[in-house]
Amino acid sequence: MSAASRAPQGTNRSNHPHRTTRARRAVLAAGAAVAALLVSACSSGGTSGGGGDTNFVTGTDGIATVARGERAAAPELSGRTVTGDTLDVADYKGKVVVLNVWGSWCNPCRAEAKYFAKVSKAYAGKGVQFVGINTRDTNVKAAAAFEEDFGIPYPSLYDPAGKLMLRFEKGTLNPQTVPSTLVLDRDGRIAARSLAALSEERLLKMLKPVLAEK
Repeated sequence: MSAASRAPQGTNRSNHPHRTTRARRAVLAAGAAVAALLVSACSSGGTSGGGGDTNFVTGTDGIATVARGERAAAPELSGRTVTGDTLDVADYKGKVVVLNVWGSWCNPCRAEAKYFAKVSKAYAGKGVQFVGINTRDTNVKAAAAFEEDFGIPYPSLYDPAGKLMLRFEKGTLNPQTVPSTLVLDRDGRIAARSLAALSEERLLKMLKPVLAEK
């Protein structure tokens, strides 16, 4: 065999490792992208509401508040609940409303659920109404099982596509950050926010100042 006829074979052999390396890098990059998406889909430490100017001032504990005269009204939030009933958050005007965005697939949501159940029961007769917004549960049975498992006594709007979250003014919520919690004052305006799972102590820290307002 001549040197000329051997050259292409030698070239192919030397390039093969490079093709393999590029393929491996592509697979690793794709895997990293998927992992990043999964992490962002259920976060226990989010701080960004996705830009916008909504007058939030974030404290060192991650809880953001809005001065009373600078609060934005919550959007229209209504629809079917996990149990099939009809609910309109506007009907609770005059009460302090705690809105919790959750999903049964979300581990931080499961971690905070017992605190939400406990505090909602303790404040049920004190002018406070808890409302959940269930998101990305394509099977309502999974959401209903979550509520039963954790003894959730309050209703949750069933929002598998996350459309209700998109109604909020830009910068209020990050659709990729679940769980998230908002506290609405008695006039239906957004007074406080957390983009992370809450302990009982931090939940009460969000709720009590708004409840104390006259």
